[in-house]
Amino acid sequence: MVMDETVLIAVLMGGPGSEREVSLASGKAVLEALLVEGLNAVGVEVKDREPILPEGTGLAFNAIHGTFGEDGELQAYLEKLGIPYTGAGEATSRVTFDKVLSKAKFVAAGVPTPESETVDVSGGVTMPTMALPYVVKPPREGSSVGIHIVKDAGEAEAAMGDAAKYGDDVLVEQFVEGRELTVAIIGDEVFPVVEIIPPEDGWYDMSTKYPWLSGQEVGSQYICPADLTAEETRVVQEAAQKAHKALEIEVYSRVDVLLDSLSNPYILEANTIPGMTASSLLPKAAAAAEPGYDFGALCRRIAELSLNLRGTDAET
Repeated sequence: MVMDETVLIAVLMGGPGSEREVSLASGKAVLEALLVEGLNAVGVEVKDREPILPEGTGLAFNAIHGTFGEDGELQAYLEKLGIPYTGAGEATSRVTFDKVLSKAKFVAAGVPTPESETVDVSGGVTMPTMALPYVVKPPREGSSVGIHIVKDAGEAEAAMGDAAKYGDDVLVEQFVEGRELTVAIIGDEVFPVVEIIPPEDGWYDMSTKYPWLSGQEVGSQYICPADLTAEETRVVQEAAQKAHKALEIEVYSRVDVLLDSLSNPYILEANTIPGMTASSLLPKAAAAAEPGYDFGALCRRIAELSLNLRGTDAET
């Protein structure tokens, strides 16, 4: 189906989670892009778990990152309302957002991924058995929330304690030294690889992803297409696509990859609601594709693929 002005698109943004401000930026950018495309779009700022959508909404464009928007909860709510929505479905979103569940899918499918251990912290902070260095991650948070790279034993307890604030378990992952890359996939298209270069004195966390949130002047730098050999590009894209398929993600995703010094890829995670401002990584990759997509065309493509998947009836 080709999108036209008869379909009312409600762009959902904000949400109750920790990534609210980033989501508002994504949602406003998507809304503006859809309007420039000549589509019938309205913005809906979501503040709780039962948002009211305009009557006659034919498609909900989900721009809510992290908790509620990316974990399957919003998808289940929209399905009860009978409203088609963009991106991954309820079950896929729930598994992909949970780093423990998605790690199990990667291992079962033979996707290259760092070794890991899940630590139960429901009864208090418990230390992992994995040898240092390792990465501590809350399994169900996005945008590097609560993530710590632990290289010294003296840092381990504080890192585990912080990650434990977000749930009853913590994912501890082998630390892989390598180049930080990401690969966007939409439909059957695999976009050019983006390399992420954090500041020299930092790493790719919330503050370097979104320096405007904390008032920092210096953030991460991005190279697209990444400066890789043809073989490295192929290996990274194939690993990302294998991860995308292992999770059975519908419509689109952005898969994070580490490439070590021997050109071995390691899949970290897949994002089903990646950043969607005009300067975010998915739009950068889409613009560098051949043929490329400008931001408006990318938003339209996501909307069309999603509506084709979930039905074309604009009446709800």
